[in-house]
Order: sequence, then C-alpha cells, then structure tokens
Amino acid sequence: MEYLSDPWLVAAMLGAGVLAGFINTLAGGGGLLILPLLMLSGMSAALANGTMRVAVLIQSAEAVRQFNKRGSMPFADLPAILVPSLLGTLVGALAAAFLPETILKPVLLITLVVVALLMVLRPSQMSPDPNSVPLSPNTSLSGWIGLFFAGAYGGFVQAGVGFVLLAVLAGQLRYDLLRSNALKLAITGSFTILALAIFVARGQVAWLPGLVVAAGSLIGVRLGVSFAHAVSPRVLKRILLVMVLAVCLAAAIKG
Repeated sequence: MEYLSDPWLVAAMLGAGVLAGFINTLAGGGGLLILPLLMLSGMSAALANGTMRVAVLIQSAEAVRQFNKRGSMPFADLPAILVPSLLGTLVGALAAAFLPETILKPVLLITLVVVALLMVLRPSQMSPDPNSVPLSPNTSLSGWIGLFFAGAYGGFVQAGVGFVLLAVLAGQLRYDLLRSNALKLAITGSFTILALAIFVARGQVAWLPGLVVAAGSLIGVRLGVSFAHAVSPRVLKRILLVMVLAVCLAAAIKG
C-alpha cells in the first residue's frame, strides 16, 4: 500500500485519472497531471514515469474501443503508421529506463517545456485542410520521420505525446481531428505496451497506484469520446488550442 496511505492522495489520483482520460481523448497532455502527482506521492521520476504507463495503456485501449464503436477508427491505416512509431518507442523507452535519476528528472521537465512551446508556436500543425486526402507514411518521408520521433518521445516521457502525434497525423499526414485522435490513441496504446514491458523489466512500475489512476481514466475516456463526436470540428479545434496553451503554462511552471 506504499504511495496509497493518504486517502486524499488516492482521491487525487482518481480525479487526475478522470481528467487525464478526458484530456488525452480530445487532445493530449493528461500525463502532465499524472506524472507530477505520482512524484508527489513519493515516487522517483523513473518509477512515476513507468507507473503512469499502466493508466495510459488501459485508457488507450478503452478509447480505441469507443472510437471503433462509432466508426471513427481507420484500422486499415494502422500498420504503416505503427512501424515507425514503435521503432522510435524502443529507442525512447530504453533511454528513459537506463538514465540515472539525477539526469532523468531535469530531462523530463525540459522535454515537457520544449514540446509545449512548439505546440503553441505552431498550432496550425494540428489544423489540416478539411478537404485534404490523408497520406501514408509509406509515401510521406516527413510523416515517417515525424512518427519515429513521436514514438521516441512517447517511449521516453509519455506526458504530452498526444500533441506530438496530432502534429504528425493532422499536420503532416492530413487526417481530420476526429480520426487523428482515434489513430493517436491506437498508436499510444501500441507503443505503451512496448514501453511498459521495459519499465516492468527494470522494476519501475508501482501497479496499485497505476490501476487507481487507470480506474479514473476509464470514466474520462468515455466522456471524452462522447464529447468528441458531439461537437463540431471547429469547436474541437478551439478546445485543442486551449489545451495546448494550458500544457505550455503547466510545463513552464514545472520548469
């Protein structure tokens, strides 16, 4: 029961899970809530980074199921998208698992700040032309490279990876925001399996806290998928931009 002795902290983990599940379904950045909260419970940066993957995997699987029920998951496009993403994930997760604590914590915080700033300075990357035809990473070199680096970032830190994936899927591969979000969550779930296996092998996962956060995130995911299908693309775009600004502010405060 280590890390769960304070009932208020348990409640905060559940609440953060709900918010993170909702936020990650619509855009990304939910890990910015979970990661610092787990570290606040007394976990090291490496342990918190690994533990967060439990919740991410469960919420991603549920989100994919919910998007597929509504016909918004282009499964046929996934194989070409997953190859560069998973290759990058292997590189990123190995780096995160083997970096010493004195290096990992500042690197995590610096990475969050840099990604948040990029998303604010280039918000148009996540606003494709609604009439554009999606590209395959097999025919788009920039898309392939973008997915590789998105996977590497996801394997390394996870928090905020949704924004990176949306920038590639919507900005470079030209998917609309609804399908970009669906694909983003399928990619996230896939590379989280690989990353989580590495963290488990290194003994860097606290299962009970991870499952507590995951329980809350399941609620958030269902709310998020329903909301994403209920609003117009214009509203979804505005929500995404607000979340980008919020992530930038949160990352700057952490720095």
